[in-house]
Parts: sequence; structure tokens; C-alpha cells
Amino acid sequence: MFINRKSVVALLGATSILLLAQAHALQSEATDTTRTLNNGNLVLENIPEIPERIGEQLNRFQNVRSAAFREFTSDGDAIYISTRFGDVAQIHKVSDAGGYRQQLTFFDEPVGGISRQPNSNTMIFSMDAGGNEFSQLFMLDSETGDYHMISDGESRNGAVVWNQEGDKIAYQSTRRDGRSNDIWVMNPNTPEQAELVLAAPDGSWWGPVDWHPNGEKLLVVQYRSITDVRIHELELAEGELKLLEGSDVGTNANFPLAYRKDGQGYFFTTDQFSNFTQLAFRNTETNEVRLITKDINWNVDNFAMSEDGSTAAFTINEEGMSQLYRFDPMTFAFTRVEGMPIGVASGLTYSPDGKKLALSINTPKSPTDVYLLDTNDQLTRWTYSEVGGLNTDNFVEPELVSFASFDGLQVPAFVYKPQTEGPHPVIISIHGGPESQYRPYFSSTVQLWLQELGAAVIAPNVRGSAGYGKDYVSLDNGFKREDSVKDIGALLDWIATQPDLDAERVAVIGGSYGGYMVLASSVHFSDRLKAAVDIVGISNFVTFLTNTESYRRDLRRAEYGDERDPAMRKHLEAISPNNHVARINVPMFVVQGENDPRVPVTEAEQIVKALKDADKTVWYMNALNEGHGYRKKENRDIYEQATVLFFEQHLLPKD
Repeated sequence: MFINRKSVVALLGATSILLLAQAHALQSEATDTTRTLNNGNLVLENIPEIPERIGEQLNRFQNVRSAAFREFTSDGDAIYISTRFGDVAQIHKVSDAGGYRQQLTFFDEPVGGISRQPNSNTMIFSMDAGGNEFSQLFMLDSETGDYHMISDGESRNGAVVWNQEGDKIAYQSTRRDGRSNDIWVMNPNTPEQAELVLAAPDGSWWGPVDWHPNGEKLLVVQYRSITDVRIHELELAEGELKLLEGSDVGTNANFPLAYRKDGQGYFFTTDQFSNFTQLAFRNTETNEVRLITKDINWNVDNFAMSEDGSTAAFTINEEGMSQLYRFDPMTFAFTRVEGMPIGVASGLTYSPDGKKLALSINTPKSPTDVYLLDTNDQLTRWTYSEVGGLNTDNFVEPELVSFASFDGLQVPAFVYKPQTEGPHPVIISIHGGPESQYRPYFSSTVQLWLQELGAAVIAPNVRGSAGYGKDYVSLDNGFKREDSVKDIGALLDWIATQPDLDAERVAVIGGSYGGYMVLASSVHFSDRLKAAVDIVGISNFVTFLTNTESYRRDLRRAEYGDERDPAMRKHLEAISPNNHVARINVPMFVVQGENDPRVPVTEAEQIVKALKDADKTVWYMNALNEGHGYRKKENRDIYEQATVLFFEQHLLPKD
């Protein structure tokens, strides 16, 4: 029987990871270029010893915290947040604006989603192990700190939605077969009686969104791809599933938000009638659709409604920045809230009495913190996260530019430039997704590169990015995949026209799909790059689609193409970077998490091996207690330090 290292990690558990790391070091390379750190959890190959000066240099930047809103207490007088005071984010309670953060959970793993039981301070939270994303559900008594697991301990669980009475939850789980994204209903007091109410009929992601006011139906989302999202209503007694929005043609994205409290319809976002995602309401009695934001040509990306249904709010994504609006769920009238910080808002939630609206707000000069907005639009900041002693007034804010790509398409990008005289070396940071969007969040890492390396940072939203309409997001699909890579080539052309940027010293960095973009850019533009950092990136689309976790495989096929089709398989192999290693002539730093369920560790291993076999310069870092990205501070710290060393050695020197 063959057992791979991923299976061994799961079998041995955390206490034996050190032995595994040592075995891995011997297996990988019998030289002193392989070593382990962090109690053996971090395996480093061909990475030089990191000088102490870099750790000292980065210390302040690595001690920045943030705080995200999670829930109000049942009386609405206090809030629950997630923030990190140790190695990972945990649940805290804050009782006053700017007040003491009382820590409620103390786990080695970060706490995921939180959902408070109506009329109670008991809550359900999710948590996985080692970044494997197979989250389990736990009940927590926030007064005593007592908790217990209510899921099965094996499947992947999430998307918890309480009914109005607070005696049942609907949630998504792979419990039936380990693969399908089904919907279950459970009384958390009797979890052994959990009931399967919707067996997912295909490989889509199915999840509950809201309970009908009568408690007999669920509003359900079916996600097939970013351009094919459908809304259903599930009648619980008979199990009847009714399609409300979308069709088998699959050309629109329709996201359910909530039932209106009178039960006469539901709110949703849709691009059925526009290139952008609009807020809409369908009256289920007349079947009429009312477009609420028909005159706003930007995506609606957040929504909240008070418990009594008397008031609501939404945000739009305008050039990457959030704009907040209030609106009346009955009349559909809305007004823009003025005086909000210029940044990105998330986590909109009303207090139980509907008089306060909580938001998590992130700006280019401040990390995510929690704010409360009262009925008079008075905004009060409730958390003040530490920034490591840095003076964030000196942080550089980005400039939004656009450049013409090979076919004339205008591609937007955020550009950060040091406050010193150029020409500056350049770090191109490519987001993942690919259906994501770079937005100008607070980033101590970007500011670190600006201040300590003297490098400019450019974050492009290449074709395929979200936020610019459904036409733009579809421009890289299927056989057009490498058109997005050509956008990076056009960006390199643009850099060469900027007198304060050094086109002779350019690096690329990106994670997940952004990691693929890094590898592909290294294949096509090695002669124009000095360094490349691939973080949990796809090195071969066929092996990726074969090995990614089964619960998400069909979702990825919808984006990248179905490798089972011979023509598509040939195309995917043709554009896969590990088939073109001979063309990669740029130093590469590959970063991976052993337990990654999305982009498996084999994607990193095969590109590292191919680069080594071809005598290319490659550094490799693998965290045995992480998944799709590093969530533990001790691992992130070393990764950031190693990245700075990598850029010092390969990006900064002039020829």
C-alpha cells in the first residue's frame, strides 16, 4: 500500500511532525542545505541562514494586528471580534468602544466563522486542523468558555444559518460522501439527529443563506462558477427544490441575500440586467423584479438587514473602495452615508435592536478595525489595533493607473512608490482567484518593501479579475488563459516607460492562481525579471485538477477547463509552467503548505524538482502545519524574512 506524506501527516498528528520533517530532510537532499525550524514544522531547502539583522529590521512590521467584527452580544451592548494576541486569531469580547479585549478561546489553530444563537450568547464557531480546511463546528458558551464539537469530526462543514427561533441551524457539509457539498439541518442540542435535507446533485457548491420567516423553507445558493450562480428555494417538509434565479445556460451570477420579513420576496444581487452586480428584490407573489441599484455602475458586494426587517444597508465596490448606503427594505429608497473612511468595508451586521450597524473597515494606512454606525450616521471606532510602533501617517497610499495590454484592453493597477528618488526596483504582486481583485488594503508587507527595500510595488488587476463587470471577469476563461499572462508582459512594457521605475530590476510574486501567474510569467518573461516568488501556486493544470480536493474539483473545471476533454487537456498541458522549465531563467522561491487542499503540495514539489534537475536557482519552504497560505505568525514571520533576503540577493543588485 502506498502512503504519501500528506496521509502520513494526518495519521501521525502534530506530535510526530518533527520526525516527519527530519525524514523529509533526509529524503529531499542529503546535504546541509535542508533544515527545519519552528519545532520541525517548517522545512527549508536551499535557503541561506537568515541574518539576525533582517529579523530586527522587520520586527515592527511583523507585529501589526487587526480586529474583525464577528457578532453582537444578545443585548447589543458589546461585540465579539477575532484578533490575534498569540500566534493565531481567536475570539475576543469588547464591552466598550476602545475597551479591553477579553479573550474567549485559546486554541493552537485560528478560529473560523462565528454564528451567535438568537436571543443567547451561545455561539457556533468553525475550526480546522493545520490548514486542511476540513472545518468542524463547535458550540461555545461565551460566559463559561465551555465548548464541544457538534459536527462529525471528519467532514468539511460551514455556512451556518440559525432559524429565527434559535433551535435549528442549516449548514453545508460533505458528511454524506466526503465530496458533495450537501445541506443539513440540525438542532445543536441533539447533533446526532442531524438531517440531510439536500443531497447536492452535482459538483457545485450548495449552501444555505436564509430561513423563510415561516421556518418551512430555505433560501439556497448553488455556485457553479463566478459567472454561473443560481438561487433555489428548498421546501423542507417534502424536500422540493425550486429554481428561482439562473438557468441551465449558466450565464448569470445571482447571489441570494435574505428573505424580506413579510415573506413576500427576497433580496439578491444579480448581473442579469447589467454588466455589474446589482441589488434587486423579487416579489414572489407577482414575480416582479425591482432593481434597486440600476443607476450605479459598480458591483454591490455587502448587504445587511436588521432582525425586524425595518432597515438595511449595502456597499458598492467603486474602483476597489467601499461606499456605504442605507436603504428601506419596503420602499427601496436608499441614501449614501457620507464621511466614511476611504477604504474597504466588510462584515456588515445590525445589532439586535437595529439601532447600530457594525463594520470592519480597512484603509491603506490602518489595519482592519471595528466601527459602529448609529442611526444618526455617527461613526464610532471600537477597536484600535496595534501597528508595531510604526507611524502609519508615513505609509504610502497607492495611485490607481491603467495600462494598455496587447489587444488594447485597459488594465487597472495600484502603484505604490517609495518616497525616495528613483529609479526604483519593482515588485509586481499578482492576486489569486483568479476571480478576485486587488483592493488597496492596509499591508505592512507592502510598506516594508517600500521602506526597507526601496522597491516600488505594483498590484495589477489583470483580465479575469472581479470588480470590473462580468465581461472583464470572463476574458481569461478556457483557451484564453494565457491572455492574462500577456497582461503582465504589457505591464513590463509600461514599467519601461516610467522614469522613476527600474525596468532592469523587476520581481513577480503571487499566491494560488497568482502563483501560477508568477510561474507563467517566468516562462515567458525570464529575460525581463530578476526574481520570482511562487506561493502555493499551480504548476500544472492537469495534475492540479486531478489532485485538488474532490469537493471543489468541478468548481475549478468550470474556470480552468475540463482536463477530461482531450482538446482541453492538450491546451492545459501546453500552458502549464512545469512543462517549460527550460525557459525559466530567473531565481525562484517556492512557498507551500503541506496540508493545502486547494493547490496540493505536489504542485510545489514537482516544480521544485524540475527546477533542481535543470540546475536552476530555487529556494523551497514548506510548512507542515499549514494549508493554503500561512496563518500562524511564527511561519509568516520566517517567510517574510526569507522573502526579503531573496529580494536582497536577486532583485536589488544592479548588473
